[in-house]
Amino acid sequence: MSVRNGAATEPKLKTVGFGHAEEREAHHFVVAVPRSPQGEVMVYEVFSQDLGGPALDAANLRVRLGMDRWLKIADALEEEFNRRLRAAGIKPGRWKAGPNPIARLLGKELVLLAWAIEDADPSLALAAVQNWRGLAPEERWWLYTMTAAQTGHHAKRNVGWRKAVRFALTENPTASVTTMPTTAERRAGSQLPKVASNQGSLFRGRSEEPAFYASDIWEEPA
Repeated sequence: MSVRNGAATEPKLKTVGFGHAEEREAHHFVVAVPRSPQGEVMVYEVFSQDLGGPALDAANLRVRLGMDRWLKIADALEEEFNRRLRAAGIKPGRWKAGPNPIARLLGKELVLLAWAIEDADPSLALAAVQNWRGLAPEERWWLYTMTAAQTGHHAKRNVGWRKAVRFALTENPTASVTTMPTTAERRAGSQLPKVASNQGSLFRGRSEEPAFYASDIWEEPA
């Protein structure tokens, strides 16, 4: 703790990647982005601080995506996470080749979207992004938890909750979806699709108040 103008102030929390506070939570996610466009993006759930990226046991690999699919969601993930990180006074992140640490709750949201498109027609990725954006963070966490309980291993694809998530996010009616390449696909001029004002949550009746996330990004509500 430091003192400024006679008032005590808390030291600024150090984070890496997208909101991962190494001093605060060992449990987080790691997105390993390959350097080769022919490689696969691997997303791991890390339960111990001394494990990271490809060194993790295969049991902790939650999803793997080809670069063609990853590039269709990378911009939306970066924009959504950074908006909330900035609101919480935390430095934003940026995808880079190699391991990208992610705060636990954000990691759940990322994996949920990745599960939705892993076996879907690539043309449905933007519809999945819009439906994912239409969910409150709490809804994404709940869906991740329910899905991971039975089909969390990367190999358990296209069955049970994993299959249901794909249908819910790619086939749920949305407003018209642009097919313009994402910025990650073409680094000039493209703009991410926004959630239409008439698009409601997939969970009708749940609270649509602003998420508490901006004040605390590490704790789920009791």
